[in-house]
Amino acid sequence: MKTLIKLFTGLFLFFIVQVGMGQGITSSAHDFSGDTWNATGEICVVCHTPHNAIDGASPLWNHELSTQTYTLYTSFTLDATMGQPDGNSKLCLSCHDGTVAVDNFGGTTDGNDYITGEANLGTDLSNDHPISFTYDATLASDDGGLFDPSTTDSGLGGSIDADMLFDGKLQCASCHDPHNNANGNFLVMSNDASALCLTCHDK
Repeated sequence: MKTLIKLFTGLFLFFIVQVGMGQGITSSAHDFSGDTWNATGEICVVCHTPHNAIDGASPLWNHELSTQTYTLYTSFTLDATMGQPDGNSKLCLSCHDGTVAVDNFGGTTDGNDYITGEANLGTDLSNDHPISFTYDATLASDDGGLFDPSTTDSGLGGSIDADMLFDGKLQCASCHDPHNNANGNFLVMSNDASALCLTCHDK
């Protein structure tokens, strides 16, 4: 049975790469297949593995996780209850907080290639869009400037809740698709005329 599960997982990853994610990630900033520190020459392996994934992280996760505590976004207009980043946002921050080397994957913990420039968000997230908070009808009502995610069209085929939230929370991947850079900045849709922002914000 375990062999069948592993075979299915491997085939699933292969299928994803062949029909979509691999095409969108190829030659993007998330394509590390040509970097000298990635001896495998593979695109997906820096973040994902079909075998021996990191416990407690997203299924098939292969990259060392950050252990940092972050300074969170605050504002007198913020009605959401904030906590430390969780879910897939923790995965993004495992590279993008600049404290874990990009080449720390597959059990390696002594890498020395770190994200620099604008892609390095650091551990002070107080000037970045808030993440890892519950976005629901109650928050939308309390805020007065947000659409109800359960009834508002996301522009991606369903509601905001169905297409953009993860366990009811807004995460990095709500707005960014790490596997597809077709819209630039790995956005899930074009932000021309602030279209992405106005999906949730009623301004």
